[in-house]
Amino acid sequence: MIKVAVLGATGMVGQRFIQLLANHEFFELSDLAASPRSAGKPYYKAAKWYLDSEIPENIKDMIVKEIDPKKIDAEVVFSALPSDVAKEVEPKFAEAGFIVASNASAYRMEEDVPLLIPEVNPEHLDLIEVQKKNRNWDGCIITNPNCTTIMAVLSLKPIYDNFGLEKVIITSMQALSGAGYSGVPSMAIVDNVIPFIKKEEEKVETEGLKILGKFDGERIVPAEFKVSASCNRVAVIDGHTEAIFVKTSKGATPEEIKKVMRDFEALPQKLKLPTAPEKPIIVREEEDRPQPRLDRDAGGGMSISVGRIRKDSIFDVKYITLGHNTIRGAAGASVLNAELLVKTKKI
Repeated sequence: MIKVAVLGATGMVGQRFIQLLANHEFFELSDLAASPRSAGKPYYKAAKWYLDSEIPENIKDMIVKEIDPKKIDAEVVFSALPSDVAKEVEPKFAEAGFIVASNASAYRMEEDVPLLIPEVNPEHLDLIEVQKKNRNWDGCIITNPNCTTIMAVLSLKPIYDNFGLEKVIITSMQALSGAGYSGVPSMAIVDNVIPFIKKEEEKVETEGLKILGKFDGERIVPAEFKVSASCNRVAVIDGHTEAIFVKTSKGATPEEIKKVMRDFEALPQKLKLPTAPEKPIIVREEEDRPQPRLDRDAGGGMSISVGRIRKDSIFDVKYITLGHNTIRGAAGASVLNAELLVKTKKI
């Protein structure tokens, strides 16, 4: 078993990490770390538990530690830290020899840091050696994308591979949990849609180009199609829904798109990684699916659901995609990244 720790263990994404790691077949959750106000307390006293399951019995009495590489006994640390904190802390862990599997945005777009969706760009893990050489680190940082980016790019991958992409428009309807428990006041979101999420559109418009880019041995050469995003916060607890409009390079019909999505299988499925869903993309034929309440937990929260695949009068096709933002879009994504490192013997 490989010892792992969670940084930012008391927040919503930190709690998802704990839920996914508590009885993992590869990893032993040895340490939890959080802010100074939580350090030194048993976890059940330090954290207000938000999930609909109980705190795992083998975790609740663990003493929360300070976020300090010298005090963490682990090989891998999963970072659920806010981006500003991650910017300072994650390099210290990497320099000290830890593998940092980060959900934070701080290092996603750095040229030598893998921005990974294991079903999409596993070859980008080769950037780790470039990163270690560039920064003189014994450890490394690998990142997973923004939650909205993950749902979109996973659905676009089979289209890109089979038909190419020229233009993509994405309109998101994003769940409240993406902002954290106290991120959006109830009086702001009840009976309302908030048509702005700070820095979200910029992330969605740039991250996918890096993920679908080519590794040339030194850096990632970004993909060249254009992306336009409009991001909105809606009164849903979990599950990001996105309306996606696609202009392909070769031209594609809705039926052709459905087929390549249904047939899509990638390295995590072939390797049977513990967190990988059997079907990364589930195609729905009902006229009113996917829906957050009905579909966010598909594949243990690690599958995305795609429906309403239809012809578009301006582009080629349009469809709806949905995924669980704190599982596939956050903690589960980082855990899957780390599982891929294990299976490809990079840990």
